[in-house]
Amino acid sequence: MPSLLEFTPQAAAKVAELIVQEGNPALKLRLYVTGGGCSGFSYGFAFDDQIAEDDTQTVTEGVSLVVDTISLQYVMGARVDFEEGLEGSRFVIHNPNAQTTCGCGSSFSM
Repeated sequence: MPSLLEFTPQAAAKVAELIVQEGNPALKLRLYVTGGGCSGFSYGFAFDDQIAEDDTQTVTEGVSLVVDTISLQYVMGARVDFEEGLEGSRFVIHNPNAQTTCGCGSSFSM
């Protein structure tokens, strides 16, 4: 079964680094979608040491990315990556479901 969400090795490596800094090996990266932002919806990231029964978990190189059921419908098939560039480093979501995205990279519309 293909993964519902792609979590790149670059993103997993960065998350692993941040987990070491936090000092809690039980942490997972949670991706969520909220209403608001310049284009209608916004992506958010947070560390979480809990997984709900209905969460979807994608594991890359031993690092977990978790998404709740409601957010998953907006990001299904997306790729979560980590990029370093002139604007600095950041997690980037390449979402095939987004019709428009904002220049900030964290806001989109369906």
